[in-house]
Amino acid sequence: MIRHIVLAKFKAEVTKTEIDSLFAKLADLQNHISGMRGFDGGVSVSPEGLEQGFRHGFSIDFDDAAARDAYLEHPEHKALGGQLVGLLEGGVAGLVVFDLVVD
Repeated sequence: MIRHIVLAKFKAEVTKTEIDSLFAKLADLQNHISGMRGFDGGVSVSPEGLEQGFRHGFSIDFDDAAARDAYLEHPEHKALGGQLVGLLEGGVAGLVVFDLVVD
């Protein structure tokens, strides 16, 4: 299984409603992409204070790399990714993406 982890620094003027809407649309992709197992997203609740401005994040589990790759190439993912980048501080600089293999 592949866990796709995304951390985001949203611009100060971006509202909770905008973020929730974007996350809901990303979560809905599991209804359209085979092998996408689920979506979890929200605000950091870490007491450590080490987010370095990345206050929001989400993770998606995929059956395998092929399912993850199908998600990356899906037209709706590309459209939502463009919307996400537009809401971030510094565009793509306000984004961290990390994929790892999990059992």
